[in-house]
Amino acid sequence: MTASPYGDFAQLGFDGAPARLGILGGTFDPIHLGHLACAEAARCDLGLDGVLLMPAAVPVYKLDQQVTSAQQRLDMCRLAAQGNPFLQVSDLEIGRGGRTYTADTLRQVREHFPSNVELVFIAGLDAAATMPKWRESQVIADLARIAVVTRPGSDLADLGDPHTLDGRFRVSVVRAPELAIASSDLRQRVAAGKSIRYLVPEPVREYVLAQGLYERNDR
Repeated sequence: MTASPYGDFAQLGFDGAPARLGILGGTFDPIHLGHLACAEAARCDLGLDGVLLMPAAVPVYKLDQQVTSAQQRLDMCRLAAQGNPFLQVSDLEIGRGGRTYTADTLRQVREHFPSNVELVFIAGLDAAATMPKWRESQVIADLARIAVVTRPGSDLADLGDPHTLDGRFRVSVVRAPELAIASSDLRQRVAAGKSIRYLVPEPVREYVLAQGLYERNDR
């Protein structure tokens, strides 16, 4: 039997009780402690029953960049989430293949879960500010609440009204710890022979080394 792309959350809400499910998408190349801190901050601040980590298949904003294979990025996410019952890793977008669009993903997730499960799409401040221009943005606004994750010192003026974006979106602002970690910087560190210990979960660091990821600075 094929495993559900929702893991242990597959039956969430089917008992009729209200529930909230977070969705944190990204390239995760590699996934790092900043991603996990955002997921945990959203879960705690918004009372989410769990968060799905969802690696993109073909990120539309990185079509001109080399991206690590979908399977390896999925493996790293699973290593990062192990031991946390509130995190599940979904291969929904990777299984669907092709270019990854949030509207398509939310449609698919909404079709699976009953209406008593509120979907909460977790996004950073920069991404949220551009969301009104995303493909089928009205579908995104209709299907999910947007959890905008900010860090200390972030300027919410970039969002306009932070509770509505452009008037269509339902928005909750989540304050996350200040962790200045970027996947691009981690790739560069590995390529330069520098350590990424304490910047990614240890199993992810070991996987990167074992797989020889990012060793050439060709990104």
